[in-house]
Amino acid sequence: MSVPVFRSLRKTLIGATLAATALLAPFASQAAESLKIGTVVWAGYGPFYVADKKGLFKPHGLDVELQFFNDPALIPTAMASRALDGGMLTYDQVVASVAKGLKHRVVMPIDFSNGGDAIVADASINSVTDFKGKKVGYNPLSPSDFLLAYALQQNGMSEKDIVPVNMTPEGIPGAMASGSLPVGVTYEPNVSQILGMGDGSKFKVVFSSKDAPGLITDVLVFDEAVIAKKPAAIKAMIQGYLDGLAYMEQNPDESAEIIGQVLGVSADEAKEQMAGAHNLTLDEMPTSFASSEETNSFHGSGTIIARLLKDNGQIPQIPDFTQTYDAQFVEALAQ
Repeated sequence: MSVPVFRSLRKTLIGATLAATALLAPFASQAAESLKIGTVVWAGYGPFYVADKKGLFKPHGLDVELQFFNDPALIPTAMASRALDGGMLTYDQVVASVAKGLKHRVVMPIDFSNGGDAIVADASINSVTDFKGKKVGYNPLSPSDFLLAYALQQNGMSEKDIVPVNMTPEGIPGAMASGSLPVGVTYEPNVSQILGMGDGSKFKVVFSSKDAPGLITDVLVFDEAVIAKKPAAIKAMIQGYLDGLAYMEQNPDESAEIIGQVLGVSADEAKEQMAGAHNLTLDEMPTSFASSEETNSFHGSGTIIARLLKDNGQIPQIPDFTQTYDAQFVEALAQ
């Protein structure tokens, strides 16, 4: 996010879904629908990891295959080629895709980054304005780029005021530790790794996604054609997420173990990373689709995102934000 967020894969999908219990017998005689979903390793996707591990899609007549990517920028292309049915993306990716003519639609918001994405700097740097003339490492055309652009804009600056360094989020901790990079934009667990270097006083967070709640939002996305072809499967996918979220609330320790295995960290570390993202409940989801200037609305965050992307030459025009989502599934479940 939250997205958004070149969050890279360190582990492949763990485990297989559990065998159906007697309670699932009514589905045994039915051919389950299936979805292949592109994703990356990110704590905010925890409810899906839990739902997969605990077999929570099965009661809704759905088989889900989570296909992990190192680079989330490849997911929209895989969707367009039909190698994937859908994907977990950051909303800025959807804005960019729709602006370029793709018919990708958000069917539900998953989570928004709540401090999980951050700009970390040397302790001598106290504010965003202190970035002027300094090297700033980040991954172009990613939510890290977007967070930086927004932070600069909020402080009357632009990319022209800094020295951009093209770098993966995973490469930033090492570069900052070596002293060659004073400022880096990355996400958890890289943020915690940087802050913990030395005696813990060498680096600080100067700006994070907490400063703009909802600005980096992770979303579940399908192409219009897939939505028309597989509406029942998409509804079941959302229901599985909600069941996964409920399971996490009822079984926090076990869920942290499951999520930690996907993230490649301990359960305690998983809990720390999960604190940097806020998973939306069904009651909260309609706000994302409402016409509002607030950053927790696709219209509000979309306006900010699209202006920055257009100003940076990343999209040709600002899209109609109503064409970036399809709220029918959330609306039906909310009723």
